[in-house]
Amino acid sequence: MRRFLGRVLPGLLTALWAWGAQAQGYPSRPIRLIVPIAPGSVTDVILRAASPELSRRLGQPVVVENRAGANGIVGAQACAQAAPDGYTFCAVYHATMSFNPLQFERLPYNPADFVPVTNLFLLTEVLVASAALPVRSLEELRDYAASHPLAFGTLGGGSLQELLVQWLNTQWSVGITGVPYRGGGPIALAVSANEIQLGNMGVGNFLGQIAAGTVRPLAVTTTRRSPLLPDVPTFAEAGLGGFPSRGWWGLVAPAGTPPEAVSRMNAEVVDLFGEPGFAALLGRQGVQPQAGTPEEFKAFMAEDRTGAEALIRLSSQPRAEYRPAN
Repeated sequence: MRRFLGRVLPGLLTALWAWGAQAQGYPSRPIRLIVPIAPGSVTDVILRAASPELSRRLGQPVVVENRAGANGIVGAQACAQAAPDGYTFCAVYHATMSFNPLQFERLPYNPADFVPVTNLFLLTEVLVASAALPVRSLEELRDYAASHPLAFGTLGGGSLQELLVQWLNTQWSVGITGVPYRGGGPIALAVSANEIQLGNMGVGNFLGQIAAGTVRPLAVTTTRRSPLLPDVPTFAEAGLGGFPSRGWWGLVAPAGTPPEAVSRMNAEVVDLFGEPGFAALLGRQGVQPQAGTPEEFKAFMAEDRTGAEALIRLSSQPRAEYRPAN
């Protein structure tokens, strides 16, 4: 036994010392933050503002990497395939974790491929119309859609925007067409240019165009009016309640990521989101901060999946096989 311990113990102590040194020295190189939406969108703007602050706190660069497309699937796949070494974190949202797994067969990832780090924020979404349309309310939009073809910007098949289009078509007996884009920023520009006529994304995506008068806000999907758009009614106030929408974003890491890395990133993000200056930035983007513990985020996502199931049943959409773009 002594001989065995004499052979094994030095190596074991060395391994434990190396593990402890690595844990204490984390992070020791740049961290990648995968964002599954186009640059210029609300989430991209927020996380790019967070990047230098997190870099300062962690002592290593936090580099945002946009992997937009396919309703978040491209970014989620990149995250699931990343090494679980504590140097890749990933933004996810309602589509990634709730809607896509319920709507697509053969997804290149599974929600179980990730460990929760923290919720980030809830979105306040606004339905806007191009100022070129002669409509100023949802009622006028319904009447106009009954006799005119309209295009609605979405994040692709299975996205919350696509489900909203299907729901409006059912509620109004109209034929609005969904057109896929890679993010809220591109959708805002397209509506502003009347390339498409309608969009529904986080309010922060449209504030510039609203101020310029190139898009017109018609209603917000939340239960209360947005402080940024106090004169814009909610869906319910506009006579179109019943759409169970709750847009959100959070942070995860590849499954198997060391707990100390998850704990460190969680602590820094929660602290940053609680700072008055950063909280004010979030408010200007029209989002509600929700940073908390990994356990709280896990429970939140389980609840959100239940709501997604109800909305998918409402839209009566069968599961489809996911086919990546060539």
